[in-house]
Amino acid sequence: MGYIQDARENHVKKKVEEALRSKMKQRALKECDYYTAKYAECASGRTLSVVWRCRQQAKELNGCLHQFIEDPKKEKLICKVVKFENLRKLMEPL
Repeated sequence: MGYIQDARENHVKKKVEEALRSKMKQRALKECDYYTAKYAECASGRTLSVVWRCRQQAKELNGCLHQFIEDPKKEKLICKVVKFENLRKLMEPL
């Protein structure tokens, strides 16, 4: 029974992590809207040349996105969610 319970808990943790990653991406894109628009404007009408013509805009966008998606922030969120889940389990009636 222990193996099945561990597998379920790992599955839940992965689902929580995926949801957090998705939320963090949404927030990052929202916060970096200015840089996204700048990059999109530069890339408009280009194909291969976007790689070298819009390099600066891409760097600015990536720099902004990394502020909101970096691992330490994700780890803090995951810890908070796991603590909340553990507290919720403790509060459940036996």
